Amino acid sequence: MENWTTVCSTRDLTPNGGICAKVDDNQVAIFYCKRSDTLYGLSNFDPIGKANVMSRGIIGSLSGEPYVASPLYKQHYHLETGECLEQPELKLVKFEVRKLGEQVQVLAPLAIAS
Repeated sequence: MENWTTVCSTRDLTPNGGICAKVDDNQVAIFYCKRSDTLYGLSNFDPIGKANVMSRGIIGSLSGEPYVASPLYKQHYHLETGECLEQPELKLVKFEVRKLGEQVQVLAPLAIAS
């Protein structure tokens, strides 16, 4: 059984930017790409800067692939996989995110692990 958690309204989203939501004990950075009307969810924790800041990163594309640049040291993390472009051994945890009507929902981490 899937356990989706409503975290905000679609009106709370920042076009081409990120917001942070707490789901269980996890801070989730949610990014909204307006051009493709796509939501992405990654851990808000920057493993290099050791801080919860990823939702403040700048999103864009490199070679046509969607990335977010860490606001601290500017490493690029793939929005679909969480993999770091500059250091592939580093990876942000990916969260499933969806729009349900006017609600933005994140799949609870326990459901992801199952």
